[in-house]
This record gives sequence, structure tokens and C-alpha cells, in this order.
Amino acid sequence: MDLPPEDDLIRLNKLLATLGVESRRHAEEMIIAGRITVDGVTATEKGQKVRRGAVIKVDGVEVGPPPPPAWLALHKPKGYVSTKEDTRDRPIVMDLLPPELSHVHSIGRLDGDVSGLLLFTNQGELTHRLAHPSYGVEKVYHAATRRRFSEDAARRLAHGVDLNDGPTAPAKCRVVGREGSGSLVELIIHEGRKHQVKRMFEAVGYPLAELRRVAVGPVSLGDLERGRWRHLTDAEVDELYRMAGLPQPSRE
Repeated sequence: MDLPPEDDLIRLNKLLATLGVESRRHAEEMIIAGRITVDGVTATEKGQKVRRGAVIKVDGVEVGPPPPPAWLALHKPKGYVSTKEDTRDRPIVMDLLPPELSHVHSIGRLDGDVSGLLLFTNQGELTHRLAHPSYGVEKVYHAATRRRFSEDAARRLAHGVDLNDGPTAPAKCRVVGREGSGSLVELIIHEGRKHQVKRMFEAVGYPLAELRRVAVGPVSLGDLERGRWRHLTDAEVDELYRMAGLPQPSRE
């Protein structure tokens, strides 16, 4: 039997990431779990190479040719959850995107009661790296406190506070305005733990009234209206790939 030329072969985990199914690391976990078939045969090796035209199925569902790469910014309103489906029938962020963009997924999440900037793509490896704290992607939040925020609390957040899952890394914190009887505080972090920003403010005695994310890396919320989305600029995409340690992407 003639074997396909080496340049027609690609590692299965890389192909799955290219198709937007998962990052390479998660693709390897799916292979080990026996969830992937190649031309009808269950894949068993993480480093397995496959021909580019192979029929790939995930949990019995065929993965088609990759759609064009997409990179989006959404102004998520409060009340929407950052998932593709919700068993409790709550509004989901995908409802705010057109059907032709159903193949994208969010880079990280925002809690249902948090508004602001949420990024989307169909590039699995980029998603994994930008969401991983080791890449140190800067995230900027504006938090409204219920009472005046003190300089001491700002210093404590800047130095890092102890949470139940460990101390936080140093952050940048400053008061940028007033919000009713409280303050509007800007917090810049490079981590992404569950409910982290809320827990940080609670740790210094300031439960939040509102929380909004206004920037992720080079991408700012700007004047994007609530519930609206836009394509990222080429410059924003290039900078995200640089921060993730990935080569510049093809736009085709």
C-alpha cells in the first residue's frame, strides 16, 4: 500500500486545534479518552499523524473542513452566560452573534452578572494560550464599590491578597471616579481564576455593586454598544498572537 507523502500528514492534535475543536492539550485528552476516530478507526496515540483529507469524528460527529478564521469582540450585557448552551434556559452570549458565526467560542468567560469585553475565535490553540495565566495577558476591569474605596485597600490589591485558592499576583489598582456613594476602581490583573475580581475586592472589605471588563490585552471595549460585536482589527489580532507566542495567522 502506498503511504501518503510526509508533507501531506499532520499531527492529529494540531489538526483538531486548526479545526477549532479544541486546543492541542485538550485534543490529546480527547484522543486518550477514545473520543476521536480517523477514517472510522479510534485514535489511540497522542502523537498520531493523519492525512489532511481524513474523515475525523468527535463523539461520532464528523468535523468538517475548517471555516475561515474569525476573531471577534463582544460587549456582553449582564444576565448572559458565557456558554454555548445552558440547561437552566438562561440567555447565552451566542444569542448575540449571527448564525454564520456559530463556530466561534469565547476566550475565557465572564460571570452572568458581569458585563463588558468578551473575545471570541475559532482558533483553538490561541484560545488555550490566551486563557492560560502563564502567558500573562492583561485584563482591565472597572469595579463599582458600594462605599468609598480607600488607598489602603488599593495598596493591598496591588500587592496581592490571600484567597482560598492561594495568593493573587501583584496587580495595578487605582480609583478612576465616583459611582453614587461609592467609587469606580480600575483593576488590572494577569490571572483568570473563577470569580477572582469579586473575591479580591471582598478580601479587602469591598463587595461590588457592578463589575465590567473594559480591555483584554490590546483589545479595548471602547464605544462598542452593549450587546453589539465587531471583528478585531489586523493589528489587534497580530498582537494577541504575539502575546500568545504563536506565529502570525493566515487570514484565509
